Amino acid sequence: MASANGTAVSRTIVVTGASDGIGAAAARKLHQDGHEVVVVGRSPQKTAAVARDIGARHFVADFARLDDVRRLAADLDREYPRIDVLANNAGGIFGDRAKTVDGFELTFQVNHLAPFLLTRLLLDKLIASRAAIIQTSSSAAWFGRLDLADLDLDKNFSAMRAYCASKLENVLFTRELHRRYHARGISAAAFHPGVIASNFAADSDSFIRILTQWGRMFLRSPAQGADQLVWLAESAPGEGWTSGTFYAKRKVFSRRHSQAHDGALARRLWDRSEQLLDPVPTAARAALRAV
Repeated sequence: MASANGTAVSRTIVVTGASDGIGAAAARKLHQDGHEVVVVGRSPQKTAAVARDIGARHFVADFARLDDVRRLAADLDREYPRIDVLANNAGGIFGDRAKTVDGFELTFQVNHLAPFLLTRLLLDKLIASRAAIIQTSSSAAWFGRLDLADLDLDKNFSAMRAYCASKLENVLFTRELHRRYHARGISAAAFHPGVIASNFAADSDSFIRILTQWGRMFLRSPAQGADQLVWLAESAPGEGWTSGTFYAKRKVFSRRHSQAHDGALARRLWDRSEQLLDPVPTAARAALRAV
């Protein structure tokens, strides 16, 4: 974002998943551009190293543990009087089906439920800051299918199916976030960073891991993938980009997908996500999932 005289305006920008890949690259570029960057990552060593390298503060949180997300939200709320940008960048594609300590399928929790919770817990501050909320998604969203009665994919799991569904959830979350809160000052966008040469799929046996490991010379670098995150974080919503939309190569990605453009489904996903995050007994949670 720029001021009236064309100089960059410093913003407080929280980047999750910033210990590696495009998150780390975005954190470095945003810090270089003069912003106050908050580095959030899962690995204590790697997160601290990135933060030390750019002279930023850091917080460690494992999105496979929702208590970590709640603690992170409390820490950010306490330490920062305003948050101008929340970049929900953490995520991944994983291997064999696994449940988290919270009882959710790992991909669903890390890629959707944890950033949903973090955003919801920080909403008052984000609204007061007239913040932009950016989701690192993927064009894989356009291959995802969502079944609200089986968000954990108990019936038909594969790593790739879970990943595509979670990326579709990112797009629907962005859409509904815009609908609910844009009038109160929130702007939201999701974007496809391209296929990046990184450790993104290292824990997966999917073709994406093979592609990123063996085709590195032909893939985009983390810095290239971070370009859109940096652009969205620094541009003024309504001028540089339009809230509630999905971007690829700095342009609106307009490919049709019945579920990705389903406003009613976006509202129902939001409601179901809130239900699943309520502190209810295990038996009641199971009953909610069966609805």
